Amino acid sequence: MSIVLTGFMATGKSAVGKILSQRLRRPFFDTDDMIEKQTGLSIAQIFTKAGEAAFRDLEAQTIGLVSVIPDAVIATGGGVPLRPTNMTELEKSGVVFCLTASPETVLERLRSEPATRPLLQGDEPLRRIQELLAERSAVYARCSHRVATDGKTPAEVADQILALLPAA
Repeated sequence: MSIVLTGFMATGKSAVGKILSQRLRRPFFDTDDMIEKQTGLSIAQIFTKAGEAAFRDLEAQTIGLVSVIPDAVIATGGGVPLRPTNMTELEKSGVVFCLTASPETVLERLRSEPATRPLLQGDEPLRRIQELLAERSAVYARCSHRVATDGKTPAEVADQILALLPAA
């Protein structure tokens, strides 16, 4: 059974995933990293050169690859749940956790890397975060487990996820 971490950008999916991978001695896969390695382009470059739809297609292909790997820890991009087929694949592979954070927490975490987040380009990033969270709230709500990351370290979030895992 794999552990899948999804949720909005900057909620800690990659950082928490790496910790879970180490603690459980399982392979770790970050779908955004996989796409960047496969294409030789950053996510921002893919958005600029090919558009969001092309990126979402690459994301779906990558989900198809990682969802069949047993006993992995998988961190997805924030838009993965937008395609129901992605979530169906991931739910078949294991337990899906949606990591959450307030818009203000997301913005604070993103201040160090604004250029790498193509969906947040513009003058009012907080408003854009709020809009995107509102658009995605229904798909994120479908996750069986939601874990708030506000005010917590990645290690604390990992502890919480480990406590929620079904007994093997």
